[in-house]
Amino acid sequence: MQLGIDASNLHAGGGITHLIELLRAAQPQDHGFDRVIIWGASSTLSRLADRPWLHRVHEPLLDKALPMRLYWQRCRLDRLAKQARCDLLFVPGGTYKGGFRPFVTMSRTLLPFDWTEARQYGFSWTFLRLMLLRWAQSRTFRAANGVIFLTNYARDAVIQIVKQLSCKNTVIPHGVNAQFRLPPRAQEDISTYSLQKPLRLLYVSIIDVYKHQWYVAEAVAQLRKEGMPIQLDLIGPAYSPALKRLSQVLRRFDPAEAFIRYRGPIPHSEVVGEYHKADIFIFASTCETFGQILTEAMAAGLPIACSNRSSMYETLGDAGVYFDSKQSSTITKALKTLIDAPVLRTQKAEAAHARAQNYTWKRCAHDTFVFLQQVVSE
Repeated sequence: MQLGIDASNLHAGGGITHLIELLRAAQPQDHGFDRVIIWGASSTLSRLADRPWLHRVHEPLLDKALPMRLYWQRCRLDRLAKQARCDLLFVPGGTYKGGFRPFVTMSRTLLPFDWTEARQYGFSWTFLRLMLLRWAQSRTFRAANGVIFLTNYARDAVIQIVKQLSCKNTVIPHGVNAQFRLPPRAQEDISTYSLQKPLRLLYVSIIDVYKHQWYVAEAVAQLRKEGMPIQLDLIGPAYSPALKRLSQVLRRFDPAEAFIRYRGPIPHSEVVGEYHKADIFIFASTCETFGQILTEAMAAGLPIACSNRSSMYETLGDAGVYFDSKQSSTITKALKTLIDAPVLRTQKAEAAHARAQNYTWKRCAHDTFVFLQQVVSE
């Protein structure tokens, strides 16, 4: 059998990471696929490892802006898949309007299907884009022969909106790259830290309205006011209105950046080192399909203070201390619980690290190709 993969809208972020890791770990021949053909932009294809069964096809239109990529997918992909004699088309990007059948897609983002979170953007282009994406992905899911979800929580939330999802579907979590994995470190009493050698808190994520970095900053400022020698690093790109709100909070509580630093985006290869240097990880998102960043922190052996919303408990389980992301006082309480109890930190870090062993790209690739094979067979 031959599998076609549409990588037309996979250029950065979690989508391209998933594709790279999936194909690196995959053994498609074990599931009846002798050849995998992937169409994509040059920047996407260049990041894929060579495999004897993988045939990369560069499509110049996919190097261009979104309208041209949509045109290519709508008007050219079907013909190319038929010419290549594909038995199945895999569209991991989540949106497909073509006529090729059978095809399998993925639900990668929950934000368009979460009205409470989406409406925080107000009347804006971002809100309009989310509603268009909700419409397009709903159509795609209804038309698909198979849909892959990342968590049970996300599947239930999407099906509640899409309503008519009669096709085969499954839940396949992402994996974690081995470079993030590090055994939990010895946890020291807070008395061993000082303003010169503070306990390091880390939050890695885009600055956005559903990530609530400003409430985290308020909580950290309150703990510093109480005399705790802690420091918070915020790492990630930013949605401009959310960054403006965060900056206002930082100017109010720590204008000199003495204990809260927003460091912007840094290369993915350097993020690994930040996990390994941190003492406690914070994740305050209220809308996640899966929480890839959360699993990276788990694999890095960190005690975690985590949001109690969305899919987070399904991913982290009992291995974290939870809080309400929209109330800084509960974040303060959760952090204080961890900071004051090194034994609890040790227990949570070990539990999180053990749980992270379930998230491997080898398992993700195996389960994905099993599902693809099942869809073709049916």
